[in-house]
Amino acid sequence: MSERVEHLRAQVGIELAGKRLDQALAQLFPDYSRSRLQQWVKEGLVTLDGVTCRPRDKVIGGEWVDLEARLEDQVECKPQAIDLDIVYEDEALILINKPAGLVVHPAAGNPDGTLQNALLHHDPELIQLPRAGIVHRLDKETTGLLVIARTPAAHKSLVEQLQAREFDREYRAIATGVMTAGGSVDEPIGRHPTQRIKMAVHPAGKEAVTHYRVLERFRAHTYLKVKLETGRTHQIRVHMAHLRYPLVGDPVYAGRLRQPAGASEQLRDALRRFHRQALHALKLGLTHPASGEWMEWETPLPEDMQQLLETLREDCQHA
Repeated sequence: MSERVEHLRAQVGIELAGKRLDQALAQLFPDYSRSRLQQWVKEGLVTLDGVTCRPRDKVIGGEWVDLEARLEDQVECKPQAIDLDIVYEDEALILINKPAGLVVHPAAGNPDGTLQNALLHHDPELIQLPRAGIVHRLDKETTGLLVIARTPAAHKSLVEQLQAREFDREYRAIATGVMTAGGSVDEPIGRHPTQRIKMAVHPAGKEAVTHYRVLERFRAHTYLKVKLETGRTHQIRVHMAHLRYPLVGDPVYAGRLRQPAGASEQLRDALRRFHRQALHALKLGLTHPASGEWMEWETPLPEDMQQLLETLREDCQHA
């Protein structure tokens, strides 16, 4: 990995007197996370009036801080010319509408051809950010909105918003079975104890909260609006399966295809051909990291989900 070095200097204000050095640094250099600043202190890259210190050492005010910020090129994947559906773009953010089939970042079995490769081709400067600025993810076959940071300050702000549950994330989903009403699921999610590719509701898992509302009912399916409080891996898919209303087409959590009794051949065929989870990240809202303005975006349902809904409606009319 290559790196670039930025030499930064600031004076400790008297209002910071008595604070730990790492706390003062977080105020003086807000573009960087506290953990990164602590690491630089430990590596001897921060001096206080020319003297190296420990993160817990106290400042008295008036000292000069010199910081040698070392920003590594964080990714080893190569830029690739992959088309991106860019919904919005400015100096701090990129919003994309991710298609089904696009993996967000390289992993075992998907070494390239990912969103991260595409982003590095679109903006080579993103190599300086962790995972090319990607701060959250969607599963490979889930479609919809994703936000990418373009600067260290934007990345820090978006990660903090995510951790504080300040993103507004709204999904559309088609579930198997007829739900009588909406509700919430507050069940922890962790790795499945025996099937490692799966997640599961598990008492030792991390807190996970999903809210859902019925938008439309069909003979044997339900169209849902889903909102996330937390963002665990496979969260909506796991929680809906836990309720025994798995998402249509989910290859991991839905089990065998259940054809509704008396379904039209058109619907039977549509369900057989729907080979991904029927899940779309429709809306995304967040505080812009540079302007502080609340911003929201919305992207329409992908064509395959629109067609499935139309087929479900036609099946209802002929029931």
